[in-house]
Amino acid sequence: MAGAWAAPAAAQDTKIRFQLDWRFEGPSAIFLVAAKKGYFKQEKLDVTIDAGNGSGGAVNRVASGAYEMGFADLAALMEFQGNNPTAPNQPTGVMMVYNNTPAAVFSLKKAAIKTPKDLEGKKIGAPSFDGGRRSFPIFAQANKIDDKKVNWVSMEPALRETMLARGDVDAITGFYFTSLLNLNARGVKDSDIDIMLFPEYGVKLYGNAIIADRAFAKNNPEAVKGFLRAITKATRDVIADPAASIKTVKERDGIIDEPLELKRLRLAIQTAIDTPDARAEGFGDINPGRMALMASQVASTYATKTPVNPDLAFDRSFLPAKDLTAGVLRAKN
Repeated sequence: MAGAWAAPAAAQDTKIRFQLDWRFEGPSAIFLVAAKKGYFKQEKLDVTIDAGNGSGGAVNRVASGAYEMGFADLAALMEFQGNNPTAPNQPTGVMMVYNNTPAAVFSLKKAAIKTPKDLEGKKIGAPSFDGGRRSFPIFAQANKIDDKKVNWVSMEPALRETMLARGDVDAITGFYFTSLLNLNARGVKDSDIDIMLFPEYGVKLYGNAIIADRAFAKNNPEAVKGFLRAITKATRDVIADPAASIKTVKERDGIIDEPLELKRLRLAIQTAIDTPDARAEGFGDINPGRMALMASQVASTYATKTPVNPDLAFDRSFLPAKDLTAGVLRAKN
């Protein structure tokens, strides 16, 4: 199958089809390393990893039954839950990987956008489905921005950073480790960019989590627990040696730019995976109060048909023991 990589399997292994949120890039190392080093095999799992095209797609494919597990933005999962409360296959989060949303606002220093309030009256570009754009009302509320004074410009994802570099828009929203590197690729230096990371401006949304079809998880709890143990071991290895981990990604997708993807991985670790919030809550885990607040914010901001139940959005019962997760986060990248 194009875009897939399967760990060696024995006949008795439980099969898990896993859907990534995006292409094989730096942050996907944690999944590919788990396969490469045989961590899935050790748990008697036959795991196939497919590239994706967005968190919404990953949620929908798990919900459709095409995949047992996946990797997706928790806000996208909550939105699905709020709009499809009776769907037969309900995805649920089972391990938090991006403890903090990587969403950010980018502008060029020459635009003199130094504070969130400076965005009023400006043109902000992003695809209509961009996570940062969709959650911008939460950012606006936290920073007392009149979001009615913000002028949104929609475009295809491939044009977002180009339009900022050309001056067609004053700012953009995007994932920190995606838009920054895309701007660099377009000749814009870090020193010429102003960045407002959502978590640094009062937005405590969770980012991407490992998700599972709830029925599959209920019927195969040991398989899900084994999968998460494998990912915990792989994440420990990736944080300890990002450079070696990128070589595993290169083996999977030979056209990637190793230095670029190494930088992307390190940025993801620094801003989303090994963060103060993650260290406080423990790798993979969540804070129930913070989760409940996010569920309320997503339901309100995304105008879901029904309220989002935080207890259905994330199930902590499959998480590895604390003695396994304790050594994952190092606070040094």
